Amino acid sequence: MRSASVREWLAAEGLSQYASLFEENRIGLDVLSDLHDQDLQDLGIPLGDRKRLLKAIRSFVQSASIESVEGRGHTPTARQAERRQLTVMFCDLVGSTALSERLDPEELRELMQAYQRACGEVVARYEGHVAQYLLMRRSS
Repeated sequence: MRSASVREWLAAEGLSQYASLFEENRIGLDVLSDLHDQDLQDLGIPLGDRKRLLKAIRSFVQSASIESVEGRGHTPTARQAERRQLTVMFCDLVGSTALSERLDPEELRELMQAYQRACGEVVARYEGHVAQYLLMRRSS
């Protein structure tokens, strides 16, 4: 995918209407991973398409990383170890137990989904990956 142009990439993602805008702003495949929601908003891209673009960019970056590793012929085998830097983060919504006692289940679900989206956007901004969301249930 690296040899494709930004126009071809946008077309493949079903977002070809932004090809001229990206080209006018000199946004190429080499800077896709640097784009954030605010950048896309500054370009005047509506919220839904910003989300689609950010999701497509994450996918592009992942596939480019895989291609890079495969292109070097460096695919670790079971006997060959690979050292990676890893940061693990735990986030908790302060007061969520008390909220779960006060809110209707539907309201709590909406609140928790909004919190998860906010956390996920921050993690994605720093090229991270959310492995799992956990919801602790209170005992009866």
